[in-house]
Amino acid sequence: MSGLNITQVKRLYVTPALQAVGLSELARINCVTGVGCVESGYKYLVQLNNGPARGFWQMEIATHDDIWKNSLPAPSRSRIATGLRQLLHGQTPNADLMVTFPLYGAAMCAVKLLLAPAPFPAADDAAGMSQYHKRWYNSPLGAANALGNIPDFKAAIAA
Repeated sequence: MSGLNITQVKRLYVTPALQAVGLSELARINCVTGVGCVESGYKYLVQLNNGPARGFWQMEIATHDDIWKNSLPAPSRSRIATGLRQLLHGQTPNADLMVTFPLYGAAMCAVKLLLAPAPFPAADDAAGMSQYHKRWYNSPLGAANALGNIPDFKAAIAA
C-alpha cells in the first residue's frame, strides 16, 4: 500500500465513521481499515478503467443503492441510517458521495459487512478478515485474493 497513512485513515476516517453509525467494535474498525487497504490502497477514489466502484472502499453504485433501498429501511437499522445521514451533512444519499465524504464511505463499508450472515472475525484475526472480505464484500467473482491480502489486514490491525 502506498496511499494515505493507514494509522491516520483508521483514526480520522474509520473510527469516527463507525462510531457515528454505532458499529465501532474494534474488529469492525480493523476490518473496514483492511478493506480499504485491499480495495484502493487508500490512493484511488474512483475505480480504475471507468468502473462503478466509489470511495477508498470501492463500493459499487448498485451495492450502495441496494443497501439504502432494501436493508436500511428495516426498523432495527434506523439508528444506522440516521448516523449515515449525519455523515452526509444533510445531503441525499448517493454513491458518489463516498468519494467526497470518506467517513460516509467507511460507514457504508461497515454496513455492507454487517449484512453478511456469517459471524464476524475476531479483532486480531487477519486471515479471517481477509477471507470475510473476499466472501462477503469483494465477492467470489472479485479480484481480491484471500491469502494474498492477509498482510493488508495485518497492517490494519497494527495501525
